[in-house]
Amino acid sequence: MIIERDTDGYFVASVPNLAGCHTQAKSLDELMERITEAIALCLEFKSEQNSLDFVGIQRVAVEI
Repeated sequence: MIIERDTDGYFVASVPNLAGCHTQAKSLDELMERITEAIALCLEFKSEQNSLDFVGIQRVAVEI
């Protein structure tokens, strides 16, 4: 799980190995509850779908 904080102060959690599995909350405690529920739902959905094979992670630099 990756946790970040956005410009409005919300914590955002995402699970890279589960496509579309993410949530946000104002506190870390609430975020942990929400991401646990999101993971369960994503795993339930994933078991019904054809899964993709993980290839890797690539870092990309973009100049602004």
